[in-house]
Amino acid sequence: MRKSVSKVTHAILAFIFLTILWWLASKILNKNMLPTPFAVYQHLMAIEPQVLWLHTYNSLVRLFWGMLIAVVIGLIIGLLMGRFPKINQLLDPIVYLTYPIPKIALLPIIMLLFGLGNASKIILLVLIIVFQVILSVRDGVKSIPKSYYHHLYVLGASQFQQFCKITLPAAYSAILNAVRIALGTAIAILFFTEVYGTSYGLGFFIMDAWGRLDYLDMYSGILVLSLVAFILFQMIDFAENRTNKWRKTY
Repeated sequence: MRKSVSKVTHAILAFIFLTILWWLASKILNKNMLPTPFAVYQHLMAIEPQVLWLHTYNSLVRLFWGMLIAVVIGLIIGLLMGRFPKINQLLDPIVYLTYPIPKIALLPIIMLLFGLGNASKIILLVLIIVFQVILSVRDGVKSIPKSYYHHLYVLGASQFQQFCKITLPAAYSAILNAVRIALGTAIAILFFTEVYGTSYGLGFFIMDAWGRLDYLDMYSGILVLSLVAFILFQMIDFAENRTNKWRKTY
């Protein structure tokens, strides 16, 4: 309980600090392109909730499916590469050859093949973040001491039992870190993809407001996107704290 209160307090203090910095910057610049935070907060409250919810919902749908598919695929491949050297030797060259390719450049091709709808945006998200998940999970599994497996092997545990009792629990932190990194990248890529071929999404809302020189709308969209990202990261931290309580006993 005390820890939760402390986190809320720190979040409020961080919000106040950033608001003060924003206010100072707006006063120093003294231009319409950077309104005061209080003007943006007031404008945000005046926007119809249905409008913001429609854009937020569409962004969350794309983000959810992109993250889900990428994490599942990356988790499976990363676990297999980290646990089994032969699979790692087989897939390592493929991962390292395809990872550096700028996937953003593939967006026109993906849109030609899969259309301008959600499918192309989700596919691009998956192509970009799946490699981050694979490498983070693989490295986390490879860092597990071999002696852990040896103890269970001596007791007659099967490969599947070693996988469930050692690999998954020991790599749990690496998996969550991979999800955090992937989420940050996914939000940035989502913003970029929503500029093209859509009329809904926070990325479209922000860029459309920028094109109309409606800076209050633009900053309001940025605030909503930041709030969504903050909530999602807090959900990951909450899941980690709930499932890692056993660590406190050590």
